[in-house]
Amino acid sequence: MRVKVRAGRYGLPARTILEKPTSSTTYTRVSRDVRMRGFAERADVEEVERFLAAHTRCLAAEPVDLLACAGRVLAQEVRAATNVPAFPRSAMDGYAVRGEDTFGSSPYDSISLRLVGESLPGRHFSGTVGSGEAVRIMTGAPLPEGANAVLMAEVASERAGCVEVREPVAPQKNVGFPGEDIRAGDLVLGAGRRLRPQDAAVLASLGVTPVLCVRRPRVRIILTGDELLPPGSRPEGFCIVDSNSVMLRALVSRDGGELCSVEHLPDREERIRAALAQPGAEVLLVSGGSSVGKEDFVPRLVAELGSLDFHGVAMRPSSPSGVGRIGDTFVFLLPGNPVSCLCAYEFFAGPTLRGLGGRSRAWPHRRVKLPLARKLSSEVGRVDYVRVALEADRVVPLATAGAAILSSTVRAAGVVVVPREREGMPEGETVEVLLYDEEVPA
Repeated sequence: MRVKVRAGRYGLPARTILEKPTSSTTYTRVSRDVRMRGFAERADVEEVERFLAAHTRCLAAEPVDLLACAGRVLAQEVRAATNVPAFPRSAMDGYAVRGEDTFGSSPYDSISLRLVGESLPGRHFSGTVGSGEAVRIMTGAPLPEGANAVLMAEVASERAGCVEVREPVAPQKNVGFPGEDIRAGDLVLGAGRRLRPQDAAVLASLGVTPVLCVRRPRVRIILTGDELLPPGSRPEGFCIVDSNSVMLRALVSRDGGELCSVEHLPDREERIRAALAQPGAEVLLVSGGSSVGKEDFVPRLVAELGSLDFHGVAMRPSSPSGVGRIGDTFVFLLPGNPVSCLCAYEFFAGPTLRGLGGRSRAWPHRRVKLPLARKLSSEVGRVDYVRVALEADRVVPLATAGAAILSSTVRAAGVVVVPREREGMPEGETVEVLLYDEEVPA
């Protein structure tokens, strides 16, 4: 069998490749340092997305308290163990009666029934309703034995221990019967469903607790850079305040992750190596140190500690992004420039985080289709993440394209993703905008 060594693509280490792999095939990696050299080639966005989708598996189930299950992903189907309601109950405030006792009544010729008791939610009438009798009953209260209908309070009145009936009511009228809402054995909620508030209410009505949900992926965030000041600081000298960790915290929360830690590290190789090697998370987000500068240690360290599957992606911004794995942990190399950090997270880290948690990999943004107000320029072979504003129901590309201009994402209403096969989009073309706001603005 012939063996050949192929130079690593996209800034990856070179690897030995056997032309006809067998069960005994082994691969060796030769560390390749791309600092101060740049990328010879860059991976396609779609290639990285396919790789991540193929390697992402939904996490195992864990028991979750009923009161905390809304928003979580159900790990197994739920079938009703009992009827809901479990007993016949009143659907109205009024009187529990035998329907046939009311036949022939009218506003001009009422029928009188003897009032023998009262049934309230949680305090039922323990006797039996006989012929010519009525029981005062409230909505949701158990229907007494012997009664088969509920007469609305509006068509009756009480006088001297009797109920004067001014309108007939048919048997089974205004009564909720066992299983009317949910029958025992019914499939109530399917596995993989993200639980809504009303879903949690249904689970409560069935007595389901705890609820088996997909475990939330654990996330660690590492930020590198001697120039970074912690959030809440004032900018001073030649230092800048870290904004990426604030943004990433919110994105992790949006996508259902469980944030374990946020670490700020100086550009010291051994400190970064030790932090990367720490276990205990499914996802590691590393902001900064991912490009080809002198102190961009992270790509090489990821390759040494595990595998650097991609480094350098054909996209703008975020071209220095990377994806690797250390043990069972996905490592996402997010550029330090804020817009690049956001872009790389949305394309690669966000879908992976949602997939691990059992949610859809699709971007969670609301979408709208509108025409372009002016031409949008791009370049064939590269995916562009273009910030846009909405003006008079038209899409206006923002003039600034700088990856460090975080305020552009605040001024923008959303983003247009230009696919790699397009050189741009002409004025007037209808484009899809992924909106930043989760709700329709007031």
